[in-house]
Amino acid sequence: MALRLNSQFCSQRLSLKKQVPLGRKSQNVAVTAYNMDMRQNHICKAPIEINERRTSDYNPVEIERRSADYKPNIWEHDFIQTLKNEYTGEAHVRRAEDLKNKVRYLLLDHMHDEKSSLALLELISDIERLGLGYLLEKDIKRGLNFLKDNDAEMKQSLHAVALKFRLFKQHGFHVSQDVFKIFTDAEGKFMDHLRNDVMGILSLYEASYLSLEGEDILDEAKTFAQRHLKDIKENIDTNLAELVNHALDLPLNQRIIRAETRWYIDALSRKRGVNSNLLELAKLDYNIVQAAHQKDVIHMSRWWKKLGLPKKLPFARNRLVECFLWSVGVAYEPQHTFLRQELTKLIILLTTIDDIYDIYATYEEAELFSDAVERWDVNAVEQLPDYMKLCFLALYNTVNEIAYDTLKENGLNIIPCLRKTLVAQFKSFKLEAKWFHTGYKPTLQEYLDNACISLGGPLVLVHSYFLMRPEITKEALEYLESYPSLIRWTSLILRLTDDLGTSKAELERGDVPKSIQCYMHENDVNEEVARKYIRHLTDETWKKINAELLVDSPVPWAFVKFAVNWIRTAETTYQNEDGHGVPDKETKTRVLSLLVDPIPVA
Repeated sequence: MALRLNSQFCSQRLSLKKQVPLGRKSQNVAVTAYNMDMRQNHICKAPIEINERRTSDYNPVEIERRSADYKPNIWEHDFIQTLKNEYTGEAHVRRAEDLKNKVRYLLLDHMHDEKSSLALLELISDIERLGLGYLLEKDIKRGLNFLKDNDAEMKQSLHAVALKFRLFKQHGFHVSQDVFKIFTDAEGKFMDHLRNDVMGILSLYEASYLSLEGEDILDEAKTFAQRHLKDIKENIDTNLAELVNHALDLPLNQRIIRAETRWYIDALSRKRGVNSNLLELAKLDYNIVQAAHQKDVIHMSRWWKKLGLPKKLPFARNRLVECFLWSVGVAYEPQHTFLRQELTKLIILLTTIDDIYDIYATYEEAELFSDAVERWDVNAVEQLPDYMKLCFLALYNTVNEIAYDTLKENGLNIIPCLRKTLVAQFKSFKLEAKWFHTGYKPTLQEYLDNACISLGGPLVLVHSYFLMRPEITKEALEYLESYPSLIRWTSLILRLTDDLGTSKAELERGDVPKSIQCYMHENDVNEEVARKYIRHLTDETWKKINAELLVDSPVPWAFVKFAVNWIRTAETTYQNEDGHGVPDKETKTRVLSLLVDPIPVA
């Protein structure tokens, strides 16, 4: 298949270069594909011959192409292939298992002493912040159940009450905001003397991010805690000051678990009195899990190089490692290798296709690609311009492999469910392309209705469910196809955080208005006011997500956690502008700490 591209269009930001029609050569191309006829809901695995002897009906004249001038990839394939650490041997695994048992006994000791309720809470919090929750999940649940009725001595402690509130809410327990009333006055304001309790205020601040709609006490708690934490001026313990600054930078509930693990290990290493077994286990497990992630990303880099899209589509972002970080953010646990790898494929392909629609394609070409996806027939590749063909086939094979794997494992045909998300995804891509090429300025509601889908949230989450290899039920399939509130709200947060981080750069490239600009236009306000509103809308949507943790659902609890981790990754990635598209700032540091550099274990 001839896929020749003129790379001159990448030479200048916002430049428009005249491009000749992309070359077509008469050639037979053998492609091994998972042939899925969406119209017949049929799936089979077989080699498919794609014959390009005849010219596609689409025959463009000279076309003006835009350039985003994206920075080049900084993680070369050869470098990725060298990734390794020494924590892969059986001796390390045995040592980790021994340490895990010692920490488990420590948990049990606290459960046997009713006066150790606060110590048990703090230990559970430390275990989870150190990334060890997946190892001790049953023990943590047993500890929380023990604490439901054994916390009498903690009710006067703001730190204890707030810590229990946060942990219980994160694990799906119903807890009333009224537990904080004891710390408020007759007007519902938090008592002023609490400002001297820095640890208590810090725990209150973190707890406030687990609030629900209408919980005015927790709204007041966030305002109160944030104000006093920012106003701390007297000397406090350096370790506590570090925790305060870290929380004010981004609350715990909005952080990538794996990144928080690395930071918290370093923080606890500087603190006196920390249980040595717990800290050693955290360091050792971090390195063991990192080794699993290194194997994943090495495999992904080989797949990406073999696919060859970066060479064929040089205008698109080459961000394989950054896309892999999203999958680590969603499911870092070592047993989720298959999910991370397939999710990485989806995310990198969506990133590439997004650049095709936003940067390079004409509207007519965008229509052709969307039509090909809607047909979901490998022969639809014939109608596409050459530069789109390989990209379509990569998406076709990746999605069909997931469907084939699910059919093989569960005996269920998930084609209708996947088709619904695919069609919605590419209709949203096409609509944004239409808005750009016609100069249409959508209202904020119009924009959000479409943009929550176009960023790929529903598509990625639905596929994530099947990549978990769960016991699939009819109720779960109906739930996923209904665009449920869990997916709707997480997709909204993904879109809003993306806009807050990337809209400035995207507008400079001439993209369609984002949520910030839509709000500015509708309400005749400046960018600062609009940004505050979009951040407020994001925070209010988080309250809806917190409510999703408390409702019965036909999907497993693990999937709910994956969805929450998805937007935690978004909050971290877009905290300081575009951490996905710009590879050489905070994201570079994150890659080094998560995938390259192990933690020394004394």
